[in-house]
Amino acid sequence: MRDEERSPISASDAKQLLADWKHAPALLLAVSGGPDSVALMWLAARWRRALSRGPKLIAVTIDHGLRPEAAREARDVKALAKSLDVEHRTMRWNGAKPKTGVPAAARAERYRLLAQAARSAGATHILTAHTRDDQAETLLMRLFRGSGLAGLSAMARESERDGLILARPLLSISKSRLVATLHKAKIGFADDPTNRDTAFTRPRLRELLPLLAAEGGDARSLARLAARLARANAAVEVLADGAERYLALKGNARPHEAARELDATAFAALPEEIRLRLLMRAINRFGHEGPAELGKVEALLAQLDSFAKSPEKSRPRHARIRLKQTLAGALVSVSQGTIRIEPAPLRRRS
Repeated sequence: MRDEERSPISASDAKQLLADWKHAPALLLAVSGGPDSVALMWLAARWRRALSRGPKLIAVTIDHGLRPEAAREARDVKALAKSLDVEHRTMRWNGAKPKTGVPAAARAERYRLLAQAARSAGATHILTAHTRDDQAETLLMRLFRGSGLAGLSAMARESERDGLILARPLLSISKSRLVATLHKAKIGFADDPTNRDTAFTRPRLRELLPLLAAEGGDARSLARLAARLARANAAVEVLADGAERYLALKGNARPHEAARELDATAFAALPEEIRLRLLMRAINRFGHEGPAELGKVEALLAQLDSFAKSPEKSRPRHARIRLKQTLAGALVSVSQGTIRIEPAPLRRRS
C-alpha cells in the first residue's frame, strides 16, 4: 500500500472535500458507527467549526434491529456527536424483517428513514461515507449482474433521491485513510461483523479485491474505470436527450400526456443504445410496476427491431395493432407506423 493511502486526512483536505456544501442550510450525516461514517462526522464537524457561517449538522444513526450491539453503537455515536457539537438522532427500523433479501431491504429502509429525518431537520442534503473501496465493490457487483453503461458508472458524487440530494464527499478517499484519520485523533469506532460475513455478496467481493489488485485491478483502478464509464454515460445521455427533442419536433413525442408516441421509422434510424434508452425512459415514465429491467427492455427492443425489418406483406392485414407487449406496467404497441407507450391496464387481483 502506498504511503499516501495511510496518511490521515488534513483539515485542508476536509475543506476541499466538503466545499461544495458550505452554503447548504443543513446537512444530514448518515453515521452508523463504523470507521467510514465516524470519520465523516469528525471531518465535517472540524470543517464546520472553521467556517464563519457553516451549515447545521445533524448526525443520524439507523438501528435496523438486526444485531444486539446496534443500540450500544448508536449510543456511542450520540456521545461522540455531542462532544463534536453535532446534533444526533437515532431512528429504528421497526416491524417484521424479511427472511430473504435482508441487505437490500435494510438499505431501502435506511434511506427512507434518512430522508424522513432530513425533511424534519430542514436538511437539503444527505451525506454518506461511501469510499473509493465501496465504489470498486459496487462496480464489481454491477458488472457481475450484467448492468449496462449507466449501472457500471457506479455511484455519483451527487444524486437525487426522494427529492433530496444524496452526496458522497469521500468517494475519492480510501478506507485506510479514514481509519488513519481516526487513529490519529484517538477516536474509536464500531466493528460490524456482517461486513465480513460471506453469506452476503459484498463481503465475498471484498475478499476478491486483493487477488484483483495483484493483477492491477485495485480499488483505485476500478474506481477510475467507474469514473470513465460515468463520463461516457453522461455523453450518451446528452445524445438521448437530443434524440427525444428530434422525435418531438416530428410531432410524435408527447412527454406530458397520458402516452408517448414515437414515429417508428425515425425511431428505427437511431443508434441501438439511444433507442434502448428512449424506450426505457418511456416505460419507466408510464409504467406502474417499478423500474424496468434492462434485459427485458433489450428483449422488447429486439422484438421492435425484428418487426420493423419484417416485410409488410408478412404481417396480418386485418390487424390494426401489429405488436403489443406489456412490460413493468407499461403497454407498448406498434400500429400504422407509430410506437405507443402508455400505462397498462391494472391487473385484476384474484
